[in-house]
Amino acid sequence: MMAELGVFALVLALIVALVQATLPLLGAQWGIAAWVRLARPAAALQCLLSLLAAGVLFWCFGTQDYSVLYVAANSHSDLPMIYKLTAFWGGHEGSMLLWQVLLACWSVAVAWRSRALPVDFVARVLAVLGWVSVGFLLFVLFLSNPFLRLVPAALEGKDLNPLLQDPGMVFHPPLLYMGYVGFVVPFAFALAALISGELGAAWARWSRSWTLAAWGFLTLGILLGSAWAYYVLGWGGWWFWDPVENASFMPWLVGTALLHSLIVTDQRGAFRSWSALLAICAFSLCLLGTFLVRSGVLTSVHAFAVDPGRGLFILCFIVAVVGVSLWLYAWRAPELGTGGGQFALLSRETLLLVNNVLFCAAALAVLIGTLYPLALDVLRNEKISVGPPYFEAVFLPLVLPALALMGCGTVARWKQGAGRELWQRLRVALVLTVVGVAVLGLTQAGSITPVTLLGVALGLWCLLSTLAHAVQRLLPAVRQGAGWQRVARQPWGWWGTVMAHAGVGVFVMAVSLANGLETKRETHVAQGQSVEAGHYRFTLVGLSSVEGPNYDAQRAHFRVSDGDQSWDMYPEKRAYRVQTMGLSQAAIDSRWTRDVFIALGEPLDETGQAWTVRLQVKPWMEWIWMGTFMMALGAGLSLLDKRFRTGRQRVPRAARSAVAHKVA
Repeated sequence: MMAELGVFALVLALIVALVQATLPLLGAQWGIAAWVRLARPAAALQCLLSLLAAGVLFWCFGTQDYSVLYVAANSHSDLPMIYKLTAFWGGHEGSMLLWQVLLACWSVAVAWRSRALPVDFVARVLAVLGWVSVGFLLFVLFLSNPFLRLVPAALEGKDLNPLLQDPGMVFHPPLLYMGYVGFVVPFAFALAALISGELGAAWARWSRSWTLAAWGFLTLGILLGSAWAYYVLGWGGWWFWDPVENASFMPWLVGTALLHSLIVTDQRGAFRSWSALLAICAFSLCLLGTFLVRSGVLTSVHAFAVDPGRGLFILCFIVAVVGVSLWLYAWRAPELGTGGGQFALLSRETLLLVNNVLFCAAALAVLIGTLYPLALDVLRNEKISVGPPYFEAVFLPLVLPALALMGCGTVARWKQGAGRELWQRLRVALVLTVVGVAVLGLTQAGSITPVTLLGVALGLWCLLSTLAHAVQRLLPAVRQGAGWQRVARQPWGWWGTVMAHAGVGVFVMAVSLANGLETKRETHVAQGQSVEAGHYRFTLVGLSSVEGPNYDAQRAHFRVSDGDQSWDMYPEKRAYRVQTMGLSQAAIDSRWTRDVFIALGEPLDETGQAWTVRLQVKPWMEWIWMGTFMMALGAGLSLLDKRFRTGRQRVPRAARSAVAHKVA
């Protein structure tokens, strides 16, 4: 009866979510304190019930209960235990339950960490979270139930999708969903402010830490997804502008704009309406990403659902959420105002505003490129593919100026700014950037393109301008003999900003060099034969048969030589027994300055002694992962700052002087 226990837990969670969504909201509106106090225990009980349902599904996978349809469709007795358990989110039904569980956990975290906030405001926030939970619980129970019985029970499972049988998929979906779902918290804070009329800077200050956490998790999720594509799919790339990749990238772009807008709202009381709108847009794009991935409208390795009824429900849910949110925003828009007073052309406010506009325009460009083929298919029954050429032509011109302005925004002053002062602060970074790019262009003449040089220049500029800001802040204390004390007194939020901006610079440089200087070759090689790619020689020493837990493989033994150095690499071509699917398991030799990548294609003869192979030498690939990790680490460091602990932040002078009005 374990599966029935899971359904019962979800039904109870739905009832509790309805209580959480209605009574605290009405209590805050009508002044009924007993109803307001229901918000926190309702959120806790809903979380416990959702975790119980998740535990039941884990139990079904762990015990190989093939009387449960979802388990029979996504597991197998030969599957390693770690993949049996993580098959929980290997299909549509489980991933939707994972979404609901994480949403309930975020709700409990808000209830726990917001005890110092006004109780009526927190009740409205938890009520908004409750309404979102109601939508997802209805979806899970009626359209995506992972506990449906299979009668008669299957004797054996159909196995997990071989593409998902990778360590990266153990962590990638939970982290990505933590970011996806996490953006519901600033969304709930914004809607609570709009409902209550408390439209000052306080809600932005309270939601900054939650936005940081969601953005950090989403960054880590995208990092692991890109690394998974690079290591598992066998094509040697880490980003292909796939629609499902775009589904996570769009909320990341808008979330980045939201983070910076909340800083201005918190510190200066400005951009209040802009911050509220960005919070709505970020979560709306998360819901849109769910629709794209789970509705069956996409053909992608990530899109598991094929039931149009599910897509219709999610689409109606998106329309309801976005419609109500924008109606509230339009209703309160006259009271939101801009706030913050006047600020100069070269002030930090102006630079952050321009960057935010550029990031949002970039997200819009990605959105158009993602949805246009779908709209054309629906309206005119024409199928087209929008690939990297479109995104590189439209996306890059919007992001490159944002990167150039990022270095200036770090050192610019609030409200006031002068070109001479910016020049004095950034001239060393600018000169070093020009010198570095000139040296690279001269040493790599003939093999490096102007586009690559531009990317390296912008990445180096972001890194050096961030370091210049850090040095200018810390150097005076070092000269006075109080260096370590000054370093120790710097807030964690400042260190997080430095780390994240430096990570952007490292990432942009690494991407430019990896894409601009890579060597790739697709050829065929027989046993004992050697081929070259770049200055590396690849010799196929031999082939052998390998038996895995649920697959059979041909393993190639390559000897790779670079001058006097040589090493061995072992790519595989796997054939999974149950799903009868072939998968190339690439061999990658990673060093700090380059990756050597070998992937087997198809055999050229019946003896299997000659194969097509993909050979690539990609410089600075490890620094792509490092730069992205530095961004996420920056968010984590900022969360350690006591100023970001909800309800305990020091109210800035500008925010205290801003007009924080309440609409009756």
